[in-house]
Amino acid sequence: MASELAATYAALILADEGIEISSDKLTALTSAAKVEVEPIWATLLAKALEGKDIKELLTNVGAGGAAPSAAPAAGGAAAPAAAAAEEKKEEKAEEKEESDDDMGFGLFD
Repeated sequence: MASELAATYAALILADEGIEISSDKLTALTSAAKVEVEPIWATLLAKALEGKDIKELLTNVGAGGAAPSAAPAAGGAAAPAAAAAEEKKEEKAEEKEESDDDMGFGLFD
Protein backbone atom coordinates (compact mmCIF):
# COMPACT_ATOMS: atom_id res chain seq x y z
CA MET A 1 0.00 0.00 0.00
CA ALA A 2 2.85 2.39 0.72
CA SER A 3 4.23 1.88 -2.78
CA GLU A 4 0.91 2.79 -4.44
CA LEU A 5 0.61 5.87 -2.27
CA ALA A 6 4.18 6.87 -3.05
CA ALA A 7 3.53 6.51 -6.79
CA THR A 8 0.40 8.64 -6.47
CA TYR A 9 2.28 11.33 -4.57
CA ALA A 10 5.02 11.22 -7.19
CA ALA A 11 2.39 11.79 -9.90
CA LEU A 12 1.00 14.74 -7.94
CA ILE A 13 4.49 16.22 -7.56
CA LEU A 14 5.12 15.90 -11.30
CA ALA A 15 1.74 17.47 -12.10
CA ASP A 16 2.37 20.32 -9.68
CA GLU A 17 5.69 21.07 -11.35
CA GLY A 18 4.13 20.90 -14.81
CA ILE A 19 6.28 17.94 -15.81
CA GLU A 20 4.87 15.17 -18.01
CA ILE A 21 4.04 12.06 -16.01
CA SER A 22 5.94 9.02 -17.23
CA SER A 23 6.80 5.69 -15.65
CA ASP A 24 10.51 6.57 -15.62
CA LYS A 25 9.89 9.81 -13.74
CA LEU A 26 7.55 8.11 -11.29
CA THR A 27 10.15 5.42 -10.62
CA ALA A 28 12.89 8.04 -10.20
CA LEU A 29 10.85 10.03 -7.67
CA THR A 30 9.86 6.98 -5.66
CA SER A 31 13.45 5.71 -5.69
CA ALA A 32 14.63 9.08 -4.39
CA ALA A 33 12.11 8.69 -1.56
CA LYS A 34 13.54 5.21 -0.89
CA VAL A 35 10.24 3.51 -1.68
CA GLU A 36 10.36 0.52 -3.97
CA VAL A 37 7.59 0.53 -6.58
CA GLU A 38 7.31 -2.27 -9.10
CA PRO A 39 7.78 -0.91 -12.63
CA ILE A 40 4.44 -2.30 -13.78
CA TRP A 41 2.55 -0.09 -11.32
CA ALA A 42 4.45 3.00 -12.39
CA THR A 43 3.70 2.16 -16.03
CA LEU A 44 -0.01 1.58 -15.36
CA LEU A 45 -0.35 4.82 -13.41
CA ALA A 46 1.49 6.79 -16.09
CA LYS A 47 -0.77 5.35 -18.81
CA ALA A 48 -3.91 6.03 -16.76
CA LEU A 49 -2.92 9.67 -16.29
CA GLU A 50 -1.63 10.17 -19.83
CA GLY A 51 -3.19 13.23 -21.45
CA LYS A 52 -5.16 14.20 -18.36
CA ASP A 53 -4.89 17.49 -16.50
CA ILE A 54 -4.36 16.35 -12.91
CA LYS A 55 -4.94 19.81 -11.47
CA GLU A 56 -8.30 20.05 -13.20
CA LEU A 57 -9.26 16.58 -11.98
CA LEU A 58 -8.49 17.60 -8.41
CA THR A 59 -10.43 20.86 -8.58
CA ASN A 60 -13.50 19.16 -10.08
CA VAL A 61 -13.72 16.24 -7.67
CA GLY A 62 -17.19 17.21 -6.44
CA ALA A 63 -18.52 18.15 -9.87
CA GLY A 64 -19.11 14.56 -10.94
CA GLY A 65 -17.11 14.71 -14.16
CA ALA A 66 -16.79 16.86 -17.25
CA ALA A 67 -20.30 16.37 -18.67
CA PRO A 68 -22.24 18.36 -16.02
CA SER A 69 -19.94 21.35 -16.33
CA ALA A 70 -20.50 21.51 -20.12
CA ALA A 71 -24.26 22.14 -19.85
CA PRO A 72 -24.12 25.38 -17.82
CA ALA A 73 -21.49 26.74 -20.20
CA ALA A 74 -24.01 26.61 -23.06
CA GLY A 75 -26.24 29.22 -21.45
CA GLY A 76 -29.11 29.58 -19.01
CA ALA A 77 -31.84 28.70 -21.53
CA ALA A 78 -30.20 25.44 -22.55
CA ALA A 79 -30.51 23.84 -19.11
CA PRO A 80 -34.35 24.02 -18.89
CA ALA A 81 -34.66 22.83 -22.49
CA ALA A 82 -32.45 19.84 -21.75
CA ALA A 83 -34.47 19.07 -18.62
CA ALA A 84 -37.73 19.22 -20.59
CA ALA A 85 -36.33 16.90 -23.26
CA GLU A 86 -35.20 14.49 -20.59
CA GLU A 87 -38.68 14.50 -19.00
CA LYS A 88 -40.26 13.72 -22.38
CA LYS A 89 -37.92 10.75 -22.78
CA GLU A 90 -38.89 9.48 -19.34
CA GLU A 91 -42.61 9.87 -20.12
CA LYS A 92 -42.21 7.94 -23.39
CA ALA A 93 -40.33 5.19 -21.57
CA GLU A 94 -43.08 4.97 -18.95
CA GLU A 95 -45.79 4.85 -21.62
CA LYS A 96 -43.94 2.07 -23.39
CA GLU A 97 -43.67 0.07 -20.17
CA GLU A 98 -47.38 0.56 -19.47
CA SER A 99 -48.35 -0.59 -22.95
CA ASP A 100 -46.71 -3.95 -22.27
CA ASP A 101 -49.16 -4.51 -19.40
CA ASP A 102 -52.15 -4.08 -21.72
CA MET A 103 -51.31 -7.16 -23.78
CA GLY A 104 -53.37 -9.43 -21.55
CA PHE A 105 -50.60 -11.67 -20.32
CA GLY A 106 -47.69 -11.27 -18.01
CA LEU A 107 -44.37 -12.87 -17.40
CA PHE A 108 -45.63 -15.08 -14.57
CA ASP A 109 -49.11 -16.03 -15.89
